[in-house]
Amino acid sequence: MFKHYSTIRVRYAETDQMGVVYHGNYAQYLEIGRTEWLRSLGVTYKSMEKTGIMLPVISLNFNFKKSALYDDELTIVTFLKKTPSVKIEFDYEIKNQHNELVCIGNTVLAFINKDSKKPIRCPEFLLKKLIK
Repeated sequence: MFKHYSTIRVRYAETDQMGVVYHGNYAQYLEIGRTEWLRSLGVTYKSMEKTGIMLPVISLNFNFKKSALYDDELTIVTFLKKTPSVKIEFDYEIKNQHNELVCIGNTVLAFINKDSKKPIRCPEFLLKKLIK
C-alpha cells in the first residue's frame, strides 16, 4: 500500500563501545518511520490524541541483518501492510547509505479510545486519506 522514506543519521549516543547501534534504539527508528508516514498523510499523533484516539504498540518484531554504525545514514522504509481496522500494521526496512539491508521490522498498533481505554475502529478521517 502506502510507502514512506525517512532518513536519519546514527548519533554517537545510540551506539555501544564498538560503534554499533544498540539494538534497543531500533524501536525508536521504527517510531520515526511510522510517525513520518502518518505526517506524510497530514496526520500526527498529537492531532489524533486531541480527537481522543491513542495508538499504542501491541507487537514489535525485528530481524537484524547487518550492524548499523556510528554516523551511518539510515533510510527507514515504512510500509502499511493492509487497510487498518481496529489495528494498523506496518512493515519496515532499514538500509544504510550503501543500500545494504540492516534490519527488517514489523509493528502492530491498536486504535484505543483515550477515555474508555477500549479498542475502536480506525478513524474515518484516516481511512479517507488511504483511499485517495
